Amino acid sequence: MYHPDLIRHPDSCPALVLNADFKPLSYYPLSVWPWQTAIKAVFLDRVNIVSHYEREICSPSARIKLPSVIALRQYVRPSQFPAFTRFNLFLRDRFTCQYCGSPSDLTFDHVIPRAQGGRTTWENVCTACAPCNLKKGGRTPREAGMPLYVQPIRPTSWHLQENGRRFPPNYLHETWHDWLYWDVELEA
Repeated sequence: MYHPDLIRHPDSCPALVLNADFKPLSYYPLSVWPWQTAIKAVFLDRVNIVSHYEREICSPSARIKLPSVIALRQYVRPSQFPAFTRFNLFLRDRFTCQYCGSPSDLTFDHVIPRAQGGRTTWENVCTACAPCNLKKGGRTPREAGMPLYVQPIRPTSWHLQENGRRFPPNYLHETWHDWLYWDVELEA
């Protein structure tokens, strides 16, 4: 019987990485390891294989099915507050301009402009599309007549993970579905 996993190149067989509590380490970006890292972790006894692909790799002395889902043996406590990065900012703001709602041509904007003493902090930076950022210029939202949809806050890691669940990746292997919490019906 034909099985698509049998002809897959190993490089297209990443392993979904779960924490010791069987929850993904991260939803966005989804916590996946390349097959080489997963196999190394198996041999170092750092993970348990939860599920596997039908694809095998062979050495002179062994054959092993590539892991599709692995769980860490030791629990990794997630950091309470994420790092301030452009990606995390966009994720906090759900990849939409906080002035007009557009998902296109995203940049970030200082709510209180740096020229007016504004700092680069979670509470003073928001996602803005390039046209809104240009229109607002060096003014505050009030001065520009451009109210924010949501006031910027410092997110927790949980907050970003919850937002990340709204953006499932394009590819989810069938063995991953039991461990992820996206509604597959909503992916279309």
